[in-house]
Amino acid sequence: MTTSSTTTGLRVEPVAGHIGAEVSGVDLTQPLSSATVAALKKALLTYKVLFFHGQHLDHAAHVALARQFGTPTAADPHEPGIDPQFPEILTVDPRVDEHRYGEDFEERFRRRRRHFLSGWHIDNSATVNPPAASILRADIVPAYGGDTHWTNLVAAYEGLSPPLRRLVDGLWAQHQFLAGFDMPAHDPQVASILTVINARPHIAEHPVVRVIPETGERALFLSPSTTSHIVDLTTAESAHLLDLLYQQLARDEYRVRLRWRPGTVAMWDNRTTAHLAALDHSHLNVQRRLYRVTLTGDVPVSPDGRPSRVLSGELFTSSGHPDGSGPTGSALLPEQAAGRC
Repeated sequence: MTTSSTTTGLRVEPVAGHIGAEVSGVDLTQPLSSATVAALKKALLTYKVLFFHGQHLDHAAHVALARQFGTPTAADPHEPGIDPQFPEILTVDPRVDEHRYGEDFEERFRRRRRHFLSGWHIDNSATVNPPAASILRADIVPAYGGDTHWTNLVAAYEGLSPPLRRLVDGLWAQHQFLAGFDMPAHDPQVASILTVINARPHIAEHPVVRVIPETGERALFLSPSTTSHIVDLTTAESAHLLDLLYQQLARDEYRVRLRWRPGTVAMWDNRTTAHLAALDHSHLNVQRRLYRVTLTGDVPVSPDGRPSRVLSGELFTSSGHPDGSGPTGSALLPEQAAGRC
């Protein structure tokens, strides 16, 4: 049902049955009123991902927009962004690092997925406090192809049978970068990326089901790209259960698909959604460049009130590293370059 606000001038139109809404009547390049910010936050909790068209932001406006909804993180937990003036901005463009990994690196990483659904991911779920939200804007996009899908992890949880919900309510899973990929260290291309990740490894144990504090909703908090296993299950049990749950979260009825246009902005709740880039444009020799800012998140909490546990790493904050240091360089991790967003 379409909703509107006479106070803010916003118009919010749902675009799918479980997730997603298009928002009009707002100019994201300008400071927003407190009423508009409140209305957008409410819409985000309801629809999980919001789409805005015709919003031509530059880096400064993008960061300013993000600051109205929370505290931006660093571009990435391992490396700074490529623009030192805007360390919050991640550039999503495989061409940025083709000189380092080779022109075929995107396809090579796609072939290393451990599961057909491994492209689905929650941004930076390997950190103990994954981002609360992400704001992604399109700069250069192909005329067709390169769409992004989102899925509603609350609906995916609620769609499980009651006995299975009771089971997953008490389970925990380990998250670490590249867990969804087969990464042989003897491969020179892989080794260079592993060196970056292993310099500051992030590994966390999160509840398989997290509770959203504002709504009390329960979300199936699994990221096929970065979830390695379910804690305390055997290897076979974990693999079979994850396969079932991955298929559940990727079901068509819980999803929405966005066709990007230059100037499109997507804002999503990173606690209650996972997303996937279609990559159906990778063979077309066309450019696709987007920019992303993530907002600092809280530590997930299980249905019985226990917080996530950090096994390696630190909180993912505005500096990326509490001491303000961090590695140098501009290499993209596979999640950023090979299928992210």
